[in-house]
Amino acid sequence: MINEMLSGLNIPAYLPQNATQKDWPAIRQKMIDLLLDQEYGVIPELPYTVEGKIVKEDAGFCAGKSVLQSVEITVTLPNGTFTYPCMLSMPTTTGQHPLFVCINFRPETPDRYLPSEEICDRGYAVLSIYYNDVSIDAQDHFADGLARMLRDAAAERGVAPAQLPGKIAVWAWAMSRALDWAIEQPGVCRNHIAAIGHSRLGKTALVCGMLDERFSCVISNDSGCSGAAITRGKPGEHVVNITHNFPFWFCQAYQQYINNEDTMPFEQDWLLASIAPRLLIVGSALEDEWAGPSHEYLGCVSASKAWELLGKPGFIHPDRLPEAGDIFHEGGIGYHLRAGKHYLGREDWNRYMDFLDAKGWNA
Repeated sequence: MINEMLSGLNIPAYLPQNATQKDWPAIRQKMIDLLLDQEYGVIPELPYTVEGKIVKEDAGFCAGKSVLQSVEITVTLPNGTFTYPCMLSMPTTTGQHPLFVCINFRPETPDRYLPSEEICDRGYAVLSIYYNDVSIDAQDHFADGLARMLRDAAAERGVAPAQLPGKIAVWAWAMSRALDWAIEQPGVCRNHIAAIGHSRLGKTALVCGMLDERFSCVISNDSGCSGAAITRGKPGEHVVNITHNFPFWFCQAYQQYINNEDTMPFEQDWLLASIAPRLLIVGSALEDEWAGPSHEYLGCVSASKAWELLGKPGFIHPDRLPEAGDIFHEGGIGYHLRAGKHYLGREDWNRYMDFLDAKGWNA
């Protein structure tokens, strides 16, 4: 059933026939280059330095079970310096802790999308970044701040105007720069670091994980169109909608696929597949039809071939579309479909930590 559904969508294949493990690095790089060139925009390799400064510390956070640090991340590029804040919550228990790098919609810790105490109780640290502190989520024409610096630097290095990075790429780049600091902090387990985001920030986490292999897990919550969901044939949002409402999230080239998605030389399973053989988790919500949970699931199915090529278990699932309450955690791709609407809540966080615990992250 599922394979028939996918074959009917005429999705461009990312794996050539007779591809081998030896071919994977070149295949993966070609996928990344095309996704950046045609959808998210290109940030070339740039010389930079990163400095983190702890400006405040609360040793009594979560009733003393965690230390909360307010941190300023300063990035220096050839064309300027930019500083943005983030919050690091670290359990006070001894040992090395897995770390979530969470790009979030609000600066508060805890937050309705960030249940800090429950995450701490399960032994995980969280570095939370408020995305508007990196670059405002509005059509400001990239006039200032980090977005302007990165686009100017890209243009100076020959990136064409249609391929200049959108906000998703800028937010993703900032996640990695915050990790540059966090990965060196005492108590952080360098081998167990996950990028996580919800909705547009789920798209951001996926792009970040695609580009930065230090993230050993990438978590997409309700990322939908231009995120985890296959675009062709999906319910809800399409390129015409997302580029009308939020053209600044993407590079200009993406707009050529408005009402023209069948000509896209890529699909969103390419984004998911680029994370192989690392861990990937996709969370969906039953009533979130705008995001298209069925096509987020199909994205996982189609991406699974990359893990299988590399000799890893990919997405292990029944031959049907998911039902509310389904949890598939056996392979390298995890998936759950919960009841309810577009949201990142405690149920989702616990599903993600259940998956990681089962993979030995808190052994």
